Amino acid sequence: MQLHTIDTGLFKLDGGAMHGVVPKSMWNKVNPSDENNMCSWAMRCLLVEQDGRLILIDTGIGTKQDEKFFGHYYLHGNDSLEKSVQSKGYSMDDITDVFLTHLHFDHVGGAVKRIGEKLIPTFKNAKYWSNEAHWDWAVHPNDREKASFLKENIMPLQESGQLNFIDVKDGEEWIDNFRIRYVNGHTEAMMLPQINYNGKTILYAADLLPSMHHISLPWIMGYDMRPLDTLNEKKKLLSEAAANDWLLFFEHDYKNEMCHLQQTEKGIRPGEVLTVNDL
Repeated sequence: MQLHTIDTGLFKLDGGAMHGVVPKSMWNKVNPSDENNMCSWAMRCLLVEQDGRLILIDTGIGTKQDEKFFGHYYLHGNDSLEKSVQSKGYSMDDITDVFLTHLHFDHVGGAVKRIGEKLIPTFKNAKYWSNEAHWDWAVHPNDREKASFLKENIMPLQESGQLNFIDVKDGEEWIDNFRIRYVNGHTEAMMLPQINYNGKTILYAADLLPSMHHISLPWIMGYDMRPLDTLNEKKKLLSEAAANDWLLFFEHDYKNEMCHLQQTEKGIRPGEVLTVNDL
């Protein structure tokens, strides 16, 4: 197995929404906001090379939306999905599988591209993977979450025939060295890859822990559908991760890619910070 970090660019989201009940006087020290209270966030994906498959975990926000849409999110930085994949020595057509942790626009937007008036899957040779419970949640969204589930990001995957559903239980292997953990606080049936790599376990934290600073239990996003479920899911997985010396991979932390954990008198806190290239 080989792992490659895929950087798809940076965007901005409201600092208060991203940190929930945590006061700005605390979160602004670790992720300073601009004059509009917006903070920078990464859209960091992971490419897994194993047994002849090239599996991309999440796809970033994509490029097909209009100026008004992107005007809300202030895309910046020099990285893009295609540029990052190519920098690892691959083309977009080499991707065999796209694993979608969930179908919010900043995770699935890059899965579909616009050619003229047509919307088609970005990766023509890939199988796209979701699960039935989350798919149903996304295509029949509640009023609070529906702005995150955009039909143009989702329906072309089904219409192309490239959509597939994963059917394994929590903690079971999907493929060798790749387990799936399900969490429901942020959104219904979000899937977190748990990867065994070079003798280490890496948990791809997606939106359960969008940044290293969200390891602190009260730091729960205002976007989460069931914040108390998020709290309990964080307690469970962080305890398991700390006890077994897992690494956490952060999708949205614009400074920190991965970290170890350490037990302190104040609870579980970040330990050594590192990158996939350090392993």
